[in-house]
Amino acid sequence: MTTTASTIEIPGYRAGTWTIDPAHSEVAFSVRHLMISKVKGKFERFNATFVTAENPLDSTVTASAEVASVTTNEPNRDAHLRTGDFFEAETYPTIDFVSTGVRVENGDFKVDGELTMHGVTKPVTFDFDFGGFGGDPYGNYKGGATAKTVVNREDFGLHYNAALETGGVLLGSDVTITLELQAQLEQ
Repeated sequence: MTTTASTIEIPGYRAGTWTIDPAHSEVAFSVRHLMISKVKGKFERFNATFVTAENPLDSTVTASAEVASVTTNEPNRDAHLRTGDFFEAETYPTIDFVSTGVRVENGDFKVDGELTMHGVTKPVTFDFDFGGFGGDPYGNYKGGATAKTVVNREDFGLHYNAALETGGVLLGSDVTITLELQAQLEQ
């Protein structure tokens, strides 16, 4: 990436509308469990649209994950996550993100936006790292990136927890959200 006061150049970058390739993308999270390790999970169904502008800083993204598709590879825990103790999937069926700006800070891209989860909307900033751009064997032009942020789940009304006999609590408050993204430029 090359930046100056008025331009940003990213090798292979093209302006246009991009749609997420769910077969090559992942919406994942991790949270401290028992105060000694982390539990990881992901959402199986999600979508996103990126509109890249001539100036990358004018680009936008909208994204949504279907709460009922949460999986941690433990069916009982997944069912519990869908209940009112956590996501309340029937009342709040999606987690949504709408960008409000893109900026460069200390040479790194930041995507600011509004995250709505459990009926609560809060500002968040994703660290955004371009993986690159290139064609696939079928003539499609693809882009890849990783985005990451940490949110406090309690800020979104997800307060469930339990005290441990050994001290501490069952779940940490901070949740790391990691997005592995591959998107295709629409023709």
